[in-house]
Amino acid sequence: MSAFINANRRNFLRAAGSGVAALAASQVGLIQSALAQGASPSAPMGPFRQINAGTLSIGYVETGPADGPVVILLHGWPYDIHSFAEVAPLLAAKGYRVIVPHLRGYGTTTFLSADTPRNGQQAVLAVDIINLMDALKIQKALIAGYDWGARTADIVAALWPERVKALVSVSGYLIGSQEANKKPLPPKAELLWWYQFYFTTERGRLGYQQNTHAFAKLIWQLASPKWNFSDETFARSAKSLDNPDHVAISIHNYRWRLGLAEGEAKYDDMEKRLAQGPVITVPTITIEGDANGAPHPEPASYAKKFSGKYQHRLLTGGVGHNPPQEVPKDFAQAVIDVDAF
Repeated sequence: MSAFINANRRNFLRAAGSGVAALAASQVGLIQSALAQGASPSAPMGPFRQINAGTLSIGYVETGPADGPVVILLHGWPYDIHSFAEVAPLLAAKGYRVIVPHLRGYGTTTFLSADTPRNGQQAVLAVDIINLMDALKIQKALIAGYDWGARTADIVAALWPERVKALVSVSGYLIGSQEANKKPLPPKAELLWWYQFYFTTERGRLGYQQNTHAFAKLIWQLASPKWNFSDETFARSAKSLDNPDHVAISIHNYRWRLGLAEGEAKYDDMEKRLAQGPVITVPTITIEGDANGAPHPEPASYAKKFSGKYQHRLLTGGVGHNPPQEVPKDFAQAVIDVDAF
């Protein structure tokens, strides 16, 4: 718990003066936008906007008409907003106002106070998105995501259905609980979670801290074994992992899942609701890649968790864990189609 409460605190102010400033300079100053049609697959997104929302200053990219229906796109771990570099312009061209935020611990998203816990529990990431919507005065939006972003989108849809017009979720229903995570999985399934067990140790925390980029690249390769991404594409996203809070939030997230780190008491009631496995009532399309190498549930196991109009899509041809970046047209089409449900 002390690692959670004090994670990066001693170094935060120094890092905020150097690491965040350097990160902001490198990313906010970018004027070449991958949101332009025809942009290179490895071109950086930008320029970044910042807005205070809850405990965070959230960095995000916005494209499309200001009065268009809103789509919020949520990335996973250890990726960043560039997963949507080709999805965003496709949706903007269809008239959507597209918001792509960095999750806490990524890119230019930073904490407003050094004293705020570097909390990675599932509920707080969803609260961040509600706070962002409030700050941007967005009452309702389509929300789409994968990995941590899909779990966050699922939670927003489950707890605040009045704020979600429709949902696209890669790997379906990802809401979990500490109690459920106590149950052991078959050996092959446990093997896929090797990094979660690694992160429970101090060796794992130090290993991720000292080798963040190499670690992330390995996860990309294992999670999408048939995606031949370039070094330039990876490097573009890896910059976001230099956020001074990234390691603390990543480690806390995985330790919290196993009940080895506490969350914040103010989210206890929310987590109790999530632990009941609430049904998602908004229109939903779930997606799975046929070559997803990351841990993921079978579609049949979660279909009944969606009580509104629902469709599942299997994306074939070697699609891995990051469909928006691997097959952006298919992901964008799912967003457009679910909006018509």
